[in-house]
Amino acid sequence: MNNNTGNEELLDESFKEMCSLIAHSSDEKFIYDFFECLFTPTERHDFANRWLLVKEIEKGTPQREIAKNFNMSLCKITRGSKELNKPNSAFKKMLSKLK
Repeated sequence: MNNNTGNEELLDESFKEMCSLIAHSSDEKFIYDFFECLFTPTERHDFANRWLLVKEIEKGTPQREIAKNFNMSLCKITRGSKELNKPNSAFKKMLSKLK
């Protein structure tokens, strides 16, 4: 196994570990604080922006309107739309938790 493959496996394990820890926490403030530590302000902005675009797509807002209103690329919005329309979409499952 080359070093890159080993690193990718470690990164995947690390990502899964963080997901598991978050899934086991019901403390919203703790998760917020954790994300503030983990992500830079720019990364948090991008993270929140992606979730915003998913909610806008779900509401039926046209992609060009989302791009204009939130200064987002059509490419990013199209990707979000494709993910939202996949069978068993994690986006749809997460959105259903808001209702």
